[in-house]
This record gives sequence, structure tokens and C-alpha cells, in this order.
Amino acid sequence: MNRVLVMTSRVPWPLEKGDKLRMYHQLRAMRGKVHVSLCCLSHKPVSEADRKALLEVCDELHIIRLNRILMGLNLLRALFSDRPYQVHYFFQRRARKQVYAIASAYKPDHIYCQLIRAAEYVKHIHVCPKTLDYMDALGKGMERRASSAKGLRKRFIEAERKRLGNYENLVFDYFEHHTIISEQDRGFILHPQNKDIQVVPNGVDTDYFKPAPHTKDVDVLFLGNMNYPPNVDGACYLVEELLPLLRKHRPEVRIMLAGANPHRRVKALEQPGVTVTGWMDDVREAYLRSKVFVAPMRLGTGLQNKLLEALSMELPCTTTSLAFRPLAPGAAAVVTEANTSEAIASAVLAQIQAAEADPKTGAAGRTFVQEHYSWAGRVAPLLEQFNTTA
Repeated sequence: MNRVLVMTSRVPWPLEKGDKLRMYHQLRAMRGKVHVSLCCLSHKPVSEADRKALLEVCDELHIIRLNRILMGLNLLRALFSDRPYQVHYFFQRRARKQVYAIASAYKPDHIYCQLIRAAEYVKHIHVCPKTLDYMDALGKGMERRASSAKGLRKRFIEAERKRLGNYENLVFDYFEHHTIISEQDRGFILHPQNKDIQVVPNGVDTDYFKPAPHTKDVDVLFLGNMNYPPNVDGACYLVEELLPLLRKHRPEVRIMLAGANPHRRVKALEQPGVTVTGWMDDVREAYLRSKVFVAPMRLGTGLQNKLLEALSMELPCTTTSLAFRPLAPGAAAVVTEANTSEAIASAVLAQIQAAEADPKTGAAGRTFVQEHYSWAGRVAPLLEQFNTTA
């Protein structure tokens, strides 16, 4: 059994962020097929319960503590560098020495690095092949965020956009293999060999996310990490622009904004008919309580895990082209694509009515993700890489 050193910029538990969810389920699907030494950066202590959860999906676990003061100082140093701010933020030389020591002792057959922000820790290790998981085209994501920003914030985001685009290109050559979540994002990586990047989409745990009888006291659900700028923008758009259109035809419409760490702008959206939940111990409750799911994404990149989960829970879904395009062929049969406020509101109202008339109206969505988004199927290309490099 080949040995794989996995490098992450965050501890992939609990699963409140997309990178954590992707890594955890990839590890879970790889369990028993390769021997995994998981190496995670963390700026805070990790509980024994969290360690125990991770040791269920890996063979060895190393938590490398980052100094929070140095993290702040690194952002200042970044002013005099051309590397992305987030790369500086997560990088510390002492921590890299620890990674080198772990790699030297472990003697991996392959190194798997998640996100470019962790690449500085392993890019100079040349004892075995390495795979870089870009996940998303972060530079393109910053470009979209810059379009709606103003003042100094816009200048900062624009600077980070340029840095990310350049770094995504430059770091490519340090790794033998590369993966990304969607074909759309692959095209946004500037390297001339970007066609060689393997598309490895996310999956969804359909055994966990499955429908069950429950009172439907929410009409429209939007869910995600509510401190992540694209989700903050989506939540504000839903309440400030779509809700008035919905209320014209359904005055009593009820909206739930569910997810961890709600930004102050999201918290300010709470009002009669709009609930902001914050962290939920079990997000399935949000899906079970809701009639339809909407992902009104205007910013960001990549495949939306929340859409896959909602489909697996048999919720009718509406989303914008930004989130629709990364979906597998055939998605149009189970997800409504709409881009104007009027079109989104019309689709959502129609889906609410359909869901009230027939609670099983979203059943085809579950079949779709079962066919296209199993984690075992998504991890198979990675295992082929890891097991052919002995």
C-alpha cells in the first residue's frame, strides 16, 4: 500500500468550509486504499474530539501550530512581495521545517497538497511525485469580488487578484500532477499546460444527506459559510433584491439563511420572515425544514457543495449560471438556471408551488447526484495517481 503525505492549510474538521469538506471526504473515500499521513496547519488548539474524528479517516495525524502574531506580521511583509497575501498568511519557516521532518521520517510515495496557500510547504520536496489540488481558480474568484468592491478594499482585492493569477501559474511547475474542481475553473488557470490539470469534482454523501419526513416551515433556504464573501453577497442579494419580488406574490414567504459565522451584513438581514441561524450542529435540519433551495451566486468559483447536498435531500433548486456551469451534464433536468432577479424569483415561486403540491417533486435531483457525485467515484482518479508512483 503506497504512502501519501497530505498537506492542508486547515484542519479538515468540523466541515463548515468547502476545503475542509472536500479533504475530509476524499480521505474517507481513500481510507484503506493508501496509507495516509495527514499534515494540517492550525492557528489554534485542536480538541481531542476533533483529532479522533480525523484519525478515523487517516493513519497518521500531525497538527502544526502557526503563531498568530507571525501570521499578522506576514501580511505586512507581503506588502514588499509579489506573492499572494494568503500564501504569506499561512506560511511560517518553523512550520515548514516541521513538514520537512515529517516527510523525511514518513518517506512518502506521493505528496498531495490542497490549495496553493499550502504549496510553499512542499514544493521543494522532490523525493517523490506531488499533486497540487488548486480546488478553484482563486485569481478569477478575486476578479469577480473586485467588480463589486469599492475604495481601498477594491485596490487590495485587485492586487491580490493579480498576485494569485501569477502564483497559480508559477507554482504549477513544482508539481507533477494537478487537480481542480471544475472545467470552468481549469480554463482560468493561466499556465500554458492548464489542459493537463485533471478535473476532480466534489461528491456528496448521499447516505448522510437523504430526505426524511419533516415539517416544512421554511419556503426558501440558502446555506453556506456565511462569512465567505460570495455567500455574504448571495444572502444580501436574496433578501434585499429577491425577497421583495417574492413577497409581491407570496407575502408570507419565509426565508432561512443557514450556516456558520454569519457576517454582520448577514445578521442585519434578519427580520420577520427571514431567519439567520448561525452554526447548526446538523445542517440536514435546515434542508428538511425547507421546500426549495436557492443559490443566487454572483461571486466566487467552483462547484457549490450546498447545491449537491440540497439535491441529495430532494429539494428543488434554482441557481445562477455561475454555479450551474460546473455541474455535470444533465443538470438542467433537476436544477433551474436563472440570472435576472425576476427570473430567479419566478423560478423559486414555481418550485414552492410544485413542492407544496407534490413533496417528491425533487426526487430526480437525488438520482442525479447518486449517478454523478459519489465520493468513491470522484476519488478514483486520485487513487490511480497515488498507487502508480511507487
